[in-house]
Amino acid sequence: MGHSYLPPPYPPSPERSAELRERFAEEARSERPDLSALCLLIGADVDGSLDETGIDAAQLELDRLAGELPYRPGGPIAWAEAVRRLLGTRHGFHGTPADYQRLESSLLHAVLRRRRGLPILLSVVWLEVARRAGAPVYGVALPGHFVVGFGEALEQVLADPFDGGRTLTGADAELLVAGATGAPLDPAMLEPAAPLEVVQRILNNIRAWAAARPERSDVALRAVELALLVPSHPARLRYERGQLLVQRGEFVAGAEELDTYADLIEVVDEPAAHKVRRQAHSARSMLN
Repeated sequence: MGHSYLPPPYPPSPERSAELRERFAEEARSERPDLSALCLLIGADVDGSLDETGIDAAQLELDRLAGELPYRPGGPIAWAEAVRRLLGTRHGFHGTPADYQRLESSLLHAVLRRRRGLPILLSVVWLEVARRAGAPVYGVALPGHFVVGFGEALEQVLADPFDGGRTLTGADAELLVAGATGAPLDPAMLEPAAPLEVVQRILNNIRAWAAARPERSDVALRAVELALLVPSHPARLRYERGQLLVQRGEFVAGAEELDTYADLIEVVDEPAAHKVRRQAHSARSMLN
């Protein structure tokens, strides 16, 4: 396989990858996309050691954890407290700064095993466990730090799974946002994040991890290609895919993707399109 110089994870076979992507695209286009299924399909496309048995085991683990929650503990505060006690205290799910350096921190099956991860993946565990138990729960995409919310806007309770599920006061949320953006908290930031927004943000994190490690352009390319399967994705992903293909020595495919992107943006930004076409041209000339 020629992986000897790279640490795991190693990708699945091309056949397996094609099948996973077909399922991912279908789930992403369905009426109610299943967040845990999408996260596990991402995990399987990045980590070839995650087979069907492993995917099923991860779903069963989410079911099992949900079964440990008390039956209808009460309002949003009681729910947040019950989930914190179960996941944060009893099972020790949390994050540390070092988790930002690890690819597994973005892969749901690995987060379930290690009980560590990025804020957004720990939030996925909180969401999926609490949802299965009937909690009024949703993701909240604060800039730079993902958290979970319980209850309607007027009685909303925010919890930070990265900090073991600590309940956040309004001031805590303002500090998180100010720390990430330097700007005040906008009430719109507290609205529920749609499952596909969560998935795109997870794929962005994987791309950011790989961008800092040029030798893992294989992982970056997988994340970009999955992100392109999500409906209404940003057009710029095509540009990124073209650049990654060229970087990996796939000059013809990369040049074609860059030309496609140039066609897309020509109407709105002719100079930018011209620049991208020059990049495509120089990629093709690398073949000689």
